[in-house]
Amino acid sequence: MSCAFPSRRSAAAAVSLLIAAAWLFPAADARAAGLFGSCNDAGQVAMLPAPLSPWKGAPLRVLVTADKPLDGELSLIAPDGSIAAKSGVRHGGPPYYWFAEVAAPAPGMWQAKLATSGCSAITHQIAVHDNPPPRPPSAAGSIWPLRANWNRANEDLFSAWIAKLFDAPLDTEPSWKALHEVLRDRSRNMLINYLGRGEDNARMALRPDCADLVYFLRAYFAYKMGLPFGYGKCSRGKPPRCYGWFTNVNPDPSRPGQNASFGEYLRVVADAVQSGAVRVRANDDNTDFYTVPLTQETLRPGTVYADPYGHVMMLVRRVPEQGGAAGVFLSVDGEPDGTVARKRFWRGNFLFAHEPSLGSPGFKRFRPIVREANGGLRRLTNAEIAKDPNYGDFSLEQSQLSVEDFYDRMDEVMSPEPLDPLRAMKGAIDSLEEQVKTRVGSIENGRKFQNSGKGEAAMPDGAAIFATTGAWEDFATPARDFRLLIAIDVVRGYPDRVARKPGRYAMPAGKSVAEVKAELQSALAAELSSRKFSYTRSDGSQWTLTLKDVIDRAVDFEMGYNLNDCVELRWGAPSGSQEASTCKRHAPAAQRAKMTDYRSWFRTRHWPTGA
Repeated sequence: MSCAFPSRRSAAAAVSLLIAAAWLFPAADARAAGLFGSCNDAGQVAMLPAPLSPWKGAPLRVLVTADKPLDGELSLIAPDGSIAAKSGVRHGGPPYYWFAEVAAPAPGMWQAKLATSGCSAITHQIAVHDNPPPRPPSAAGSIWPLRANWNRANEDLFSAWIAKLFDAPLDTEPSWKALHEVLRDRSRNMLINYLGRGEDNARMALRPDCADLVYFLRAYFAYKMGLPFGYGKCSRGKPPRCYGWFTNVNPDPSRPGQNASFGEYLRVVADAVQSGAVRVRANDDNTDFYTVPLTQETLRPGTVYADPYGHVMMLVRRVPEQGGAAGVFLSVDGEPDGTVARKRFWRGNFLFAHEPSLGSPGFKRFRPIVREANGGLRRLTNAEIAKDPNYGDFSLEQSQLSVEDFYDRMDEVMSPEPLDPLRAMKGAIDSLEEQVKTRVGSIENGRKFQNSGKGEAAMPDGAAIFATTGAWEDFATPARDFRLLIAIDVVRGYPDRVARKPGRYAMPAGKSVAEVKAELQSALAAELSSRKFSYTRSDGSQWTLTLKDVIDRAVDFEMGYNLNDCVELRWGAPSGSQEASTCKRHAPAAQRAKMTDYRSWFRTRHWPTGA
C-alpha cells in the first residue's frame, strides 16, 4: 500500500465516504457536525465559517476544502432564502478549495451550500447573531485553550488557508516587508479577528526570519482554531538534535509573561526556534517535523522545506503542468531583514545535499500533536503517523535519494509529461531573474543601513558569516549569494543538461541532440541579454544591468556579500567604470582579508563545515 496524504481507502470503504465538516463554535455551544455523501470518489470535505461566532457587524466568510477535484459551486444563502454570494471557482489542489464572503450578513440562520456535479449537495447551518460574542474564558496556565484536534480536515483547512494567504498570479513576484502585512490584509487572511477580540491589532508586529516564519504561521492557525501547538528547542548541527518541547498548554516556565498576548508568545517562540529544528534526522521521533514522500498529494501548501545549509521555506501553491508549460511549486520564505517573499521551487534556491553533520534536508510536514486521556499533549511518532488514517504519509524516501535523483524526482512530480526544452529553460531563467530581483531588495536594505549613520557592521569569523545576529545577519548576503552562484550554474548549464537527459524532454522532431543544444545556447544568450533590472547606486541614482551581466560577474559575487562595501561593489561594478564612479564606501582591509580567505567556499560551491 503506497503512502500518500491522505491515505487511500479500500474500494469497499469508498462506497460511502465520510465527509467531515470542521465547524468551530464558542465553548458554550460546542458541537460536531458530520455529513455523509454518496459519491464514491468525493473524498473528505471540510467547511470553515469565520468568524468563530458570526455576527452582523463582521463579514461572514466560508472556506470549503476537498481532497478530490470536485466540480462544485459554493453558495451562501441568507435567512430569507436568497443567495447572497456564490463561487464556482475551485482553487488549489490538493486540497482543493472554494471561498465565499458576505460583507454585512443579516442576523438569522444562514446556509453554506456546496453543490457538486453528480453528488448530493453539502450544506450547513450558520447562526449569525445581532451582537459580537462575549470574550470566552481562558484556560488557566495555557497560552490559549484547546477546542479541536489536528486531523485530516483541519490539516486541509490549514493548507487552504496558507494557499489563500499568499495567493497571487503566477507571473507576479509578491513580497511584503513583514509578515504582519500579510496577516492584516483582509482580502488574504480570512481568520483576521476570527476570535472577535480585535486580536489582530496594529501592536502585533511580526518580522520572522526563515525558521520563525513557518512556526509563526502554524501557531497563528492553531491559536485561531483552538488547536495544539508546540515547538522544540534544538541544536544547530552535527547533526541537529532536540532536547526540550513546549506547547501552548505547557509553556516554557522560564519565560514569564508570554501569555500576556499572542504576540508576546510568538516572541518567545522566535527566541527558541531556528533552522536546526527543521533539519533533525528523518528517523528521529523527537522533532517538530517528519519527512514525506515526493508526490503531488503530499507536497501541499503548508509543507516545509529544510535546506541543508540552514534556510527554511514553506510551500504555498502547486501549479499543474499544462499546455506545454512546466508545473511549478511556489513557496514563501522569511529573510533576516523581515522580508517575506514568494519564490519558485528550482535547483537554484531549494538546495539539497546529504552530509551527516547537516541532518536531514528536504520536504517535511509539521508533526501532528495529539491529546492524551489525561489532557496532556504529545507528538505522534513516525511509526504512528505512517499508520494513522488521517495522515499515513511518513516516508524516508528523500533520505535515500542522491542529489541528482532528488531533483529528477521533483521534475517528475512537477511535470509528469516530457517538457518542451526551450520553455523549460526559460522557466529556469525566470527563476534566476526572480532571485536576482529579490537580491535587489536585500542590497537596497543594506544601502539604507549604510546611510542610517549606525556605522560599520562587525563581520564574524569563519563559517559564522552564514549564521549570526545583528546587522550582519540582516543586511549581509553570504548565504543568499552562495545560492545565487548555484542558480547561475544551473541556468548557464541548462543546454548541457538537456543534452545529457534528452529523454526527459519533448525533443523537436528531425533534430539531433547537438542541434537542440546549439539552439538552446543561442536562445539562452538572447534571453540573458534582453532581461534587465535596475538597482539604486550609492548616490541614489538608478543603474540598469542585464541577467547576462549577472552571469558574467559571477566571480565578483564570490566577494559581493559584505554590507560594509558600497552597493556598486556588491553588484560587481568594474573598477574605474562609470557604474563604479559613485562608490564611496569600502569594507575595512581586515574584513577584505577574511573574505579573500573564505572565497574558496563560494568558488567551489562548498558550504563550510560548522555553518
